[in-house]
Amino acid sequence: MTSHRTLRLPPLPGTVPSPRALFVGRWGGLLERQQSPCKAFSEARLAAKAGELLFRATQAGWRLYLVGNEPDVARGRVSDAAWESFQTELHAHLAGLGIPITRDYACLDHPQTGKGKHKRESVYRFPNTGALYHALQEDGTDLRSSWMISDDVFELASASRAGVRTLSLGHAYRVVEGPIEVECEQNATSFAEALTSILAGDPLRRA
Repeated sequence: MTSHRTLRLPPLPGTVPSPRALFVGRWGGLLERQQSPCKAFSEARLAAKAGELLFRATQAGWRLYLVGNEPDVARGRVSDAAWESFQTELHAHLAGLGIPITRDYACLDHPQTGKGKHKRESVYRFPNTGALYHALQEDGTDLRSSWMISDDVFELASASRAGVRTLSLGHAYRVVEGPIEVECEQNATSFAEALTSILAGDPLRRA
């Protein structure tokens, strides 16, 4: 008896789109900003409709990266152990909603205000571009078809420098803080509005 095996050929070069990403600001993007340091995940609140819309986005092929500096950890206001617990619970909560996180870029260091081991510079500290280029080099993420969704000028500036498309939350298109100025491609008044706009304009969206 002759068995027949189906020969699967690799896709032709250029026919499979490169992975694109949503780089989402952790605070002021995915999570509502807190007035005081947030030491436990139970104190945090997801932005309205974030779970529903991020699930749709990841199902549509978008990779999710969480980004942001954590100055309260750098300054010792939140312990390393508390931060690790917070991060673990956040990831578990999103996984429970069916939302995979590709990577979580959290910078815990600052060269001036950091305490102890956190008093140092890092290529991953925004507005540096280390996190974005790491996603490019390690994951093959297409930066030019990816978006940064954030209300933070440093995160938006990092994206602009790396060629990532920018959407500012709660700002005008032009975001300025001190010497840093970013002209964003889009802006939105809420995280839900931002994601809805990006998903509606996705060129790979199924009709």
